[in-house]
Amino acid sequence: MIAYLFLAFVVAAAVALHFWWRRHYELLRQQSLKEQQFLAEFRRQCDQDAGQQQAEQQALFNSMAEGVLVLDQSGRVQLVNRSLQEFFGLKSDVRAQTIMEAFRLQELAEVIRRLPAERIVQGHELELPGVNGRWLEVNAAAVLDRAGTQLGSIMVFHDLTRLKQLENTRQEFVANVSHELRTPLSLIKGFVETLLDGASSDPQLTSRFLRTIEKHTDRLTYLIEDLLTISRLESGQIVMNLHPVDLRAEVAHVLEDLQARAAEKNVVLQNSLPAGLEANADADRLQQVLFNLIENAIKYGRAEGCVTIGGQSIADGKLELWVKDDGPGIPPEAKERVFERFYRADRARSRETGGTGLGLAIVKHIVQAHGGEVWVRSEPGEGATFFLTLPQA
Repeated sequence: MIAYLFLAFVVAAAVALHFWWRRHYELLRQQSLKEQQFLAEFRRQCDQDAGQQQAEQQALFNSMAEGVLVLDQSGRVQLVNRSLQEFFGLKSDVRAQTIMEAFRLQELAEVIRRLPAERIVQGHELELPGVNGRWLEVNAAAVLDRAGTQLGSIMVFHDLTRLKQLENTRQEFVANVSHELRTPLSLIKGFVETLLDGASSDPQLTSRFLRTIEKHTDRLTYLIEDLLTISRLESGQIVMNLHPVDLRAEVAHVLEDLQARAAEKNVVLQNSLPAGLEANADADRLQQVLFNLIENAIKYGRAEGCVTIGGQSIADGKLELWVKDDGPGIPPEAKERVFERFYRADRARSRETGGTGLGLAIVKHIVQAHGGEVWVRSEPGEGATFFLTLPQA
């Protein structure tokens, strides 16, 4: 009996232990699942935070006007922003590539090779191959840890193309001005020296020399006045006094002033502007524009030809004016450049007519100051037509 009770007690204890262990195991399993879920959620949150941080960094880099390039310790590309892709015209992902694989530029790879020794490379100018000639300034720096070991490098690219273009324009402008001033000054000096050497004793020769000196002095005066006008227009010193202007009446005034010059070549001047066409413009500056365009049409048009001035209303509250001649026209390669300062399609003929080479540049600046545009259409042998737009009154 005692043995039976003992056995029953052992069995009951074993059953109780079994249920206790089972319940304890279930609690442990649930706790383990919760911990696993917590770790998974933590990892997901970390990945999400890291992804968001990376996206914010990428957005920051992409918003920069400067190009940014980040390399790892082995010199392979880790990050490229949008500006750099546009600078180099990158069409595909270049991450994990070397400098030479990604950009094919030995000069750029040389900057990276200098970093381990120099740590910082500043102000390196780089000209990209291509028709347009893009210029970049490269600044590079090594990324170091506390022990001074290089972990990678970062390069920042500034676009210098516009500055280079302005520098070339300035140099060309100075060269052109020097050339334009040198010619009349040399002639004036030569005639003065001739007069001082004894030619003044001949009244007829003296008179001819003095008329030539006067002619080139006037040319210098016109050149300086045109230079000052362009300078003031570009700097915004000239304020346009805008008010309604009757275009037909303004053209009539200009044609009256130029009638004598037109008569020298037997050129007929036609004012084809409709009555009542009014522009919101500065009358004095508009007369300057019309004078330059019509005078050019007389100069470079056909002798015994015709110059026509017309206009019409167009969309967006604007007017379109044109000055048309029936001369030899403008060569195709010159049509895009005729509004540049000192540009002449026919230099020899331009000097004969006494132009400064600045008239069309002044026209362009005045029209743009009115919020308009100016352009030319021409075919060789079929004359040239200069167009401009102005705001309608």
